[in-house]
Amino acid sequence: MARLFDPASRPDPYPLFDALRDNGPFLAMNGAMVVVTDHERASAILRDPAVSSDRRRSLVPGTLTAPDNDAPLSFLTMDPPDHTRLRKLVSKAFTSRVAAELEPTIRAIVAELLADIADSDSFDVVSQFAYPLPVRIITQLLGVPVADHEWFEGCGRRVAAGLDPAVSVNAPDQLADIHAAQREFREYFLGLIADRRRTPTEDLLSKLVLIEEHGDQLTEHELITTCVLLLLAGHETTANLITGGVLALLRHPDQLAALRTDPALISGAVEEALRYDTPVQLATRIVRKPTVLGEVTAPTDAMVLMFLSAANRDPAVFDEPDRFDITRDARAHLSFAAGTHFCLGAGLARMEASIALSAFADRVVRPELDEDSLRYRPHLNLRGPERMVVGFESVRT
Repeated sequence: MARLFDPASRPDPYPLFDALRDNGPFLAMNGAMVVVTDHERASAILRDPAVSSDRRRSLVPGTLTAPDNDAPLSFLTMDPPDHTRLRKLVSKAFTSRVAAELEPTIRAIVAELLADIADSDSFDVVSQFAYPLPVRIITQLLGVPVADHEWFEGCGRRVAAGLDPAVSVNAPDQLADIHAAQREFREYFLGLIADRRRTPTEDLLSKLVLIEEHGDQLTEHELITTCVLLLLAGHETTANLITGGVLALLRHPDQLAALRTDPALISGAVEEALRYDTPVQLATRIVRKPTVLGEVTAPTDAMVLMFLSAANRDPAVFDEPDRFDITRDARAHLSFAAGTHFCLGAGLARMEASIALSAFADRVVRPELDEDSLRYRPHLNLRGPERMVVGFESVRT
């Protein structure tokens, strides 16, 4: 398992996941953690109301890069009734209708990004396509001023690094910067929230500020927590999904050709991209009582570390799991988790990826991956390329 924390494993961790799956579940960290890599158990744990999402109660020291004590905790780490209340309030401002209303904007941004590269013969998919789209969408949703977009993206990447257990192992000095970024975000959103209280607009932050259900409202702490969650879920993971989808299509030209021939395959292509190269690799839960998992027993307050990326390539669920096939039914993947913590932004992420991958397949003529340019970020959890150059002949208008 230690090899997974080595950044050298980022380009292809799947042989390591196969080995873990063959030997799991197993105890780690002197029994404080159980590692789960198979789909059946991971799915069951994610859906089990008897387990906790509150990592603060874990036996694992530091709870895999715990946030700064002054930083707000995500409601992803809350349990009912707090989680139920907060999710219900937030979901009222994050409906499928809101996502659908963004479709013309998403299409316009994708068209603009492709127009920007049309006079070139290559582009970096990460910095010129996959990242700008979700960043612009989530900042627009939250009402972040255009002048702050560059700072917002940079600070967001620093905060996202705090979700990665590899930071504790490989770069403990980076924690200070992560905590500083968390505080910067807190101060930034405090100012933005105060402004929306004085002068509400039509953005999502204003809606969150004004939400009320039987006299219940989001507290300032909860507003900040939600903003940070929407930021990370709204651009880091979606950028990884788009980049991973482009990479998979380029490495499987038959699948790219199939998508071009039949654009209706895009829904399946997005689900397969989610399964094949999972944007969020890990999920954790805490057991509240001794729990038998396979041949091991997790003691009370042990952390269950689930490798979603390994579960998504479990041959017991997906035939020939290492094959990228946009015609398969991949909807059983766990990339958006499951149960009460199923991703609120799944619909928006699917829409952004569908539009971006469709446009890439249809409009970028003769794309060719520059394998030498492919470089991965060191992150274990939010795994994805940091740079990926693609050459092309032209961009169709």
